[in-house]
Amino acid sequence: MSYSDAIAQCAETLSHSALINGVTPLTGRVLLAAIFLLSGISKISDPAGTIGYINMVGLPFPSLSYGAAVVTEILGSIALILGFQTRIVALILALFSVATALTFHNNLSDLNQFIHFFKNIAMTGGLLQVVAFGAGRYSLDAGR
Repeated sequence: MSYSDAIAQCAETLSHSALINGVTPLTGRVLLAAIFLLSGISKISDPAGTIGYINMVGLPFPSLSYGAAVVTEILGSIALILGFQTRIVALILALFSVATALTFHNNLSDLNQFIHFFKNIAMTGGLLQVVAFGAGRYSLDAGR
C-alpha cells in the first residue's frame, strides 16, 4: 500500500468515526448553545435592566421583545444541545444573532461593540455550519 493510499484510508476511517460524526458535533452544539443559555438566564435574572436596554436602543414593544429574546435563547439553546429540530433551531439562532449584532452592537467605532458585533457574526457562521451539516450522531434528530 502506498503512502497516499494509507492517508486516504485513514481519512476515510476518521470521517466515519464516532468522534467525527458523534462527539465533535455534540461538543460544537453545546459550545454554541452555552452563550445563548447564559444570556437567556442573565435576562431572566434582570428583566427590568434588559427591558430598559431594549427600550434604550429604540425597539418597539420592549417587554414583548424581552420575552421573545428569553424564549429564543433558552428554548433554542436547549433544543440545540439536545439536537432537536437542529437545522431549524440553528437557523433561528443565526438570524437572532445577526439581528442582535445589527441592533445592539452596531457602533463599530467602540471597540467593545466592534468585538460583540463580530462575535455575533462568528456565532452565525458556526450556526450556519449546523444548518448545513445537521446535528450529528448523538442527537434527537439522529434517532428519528
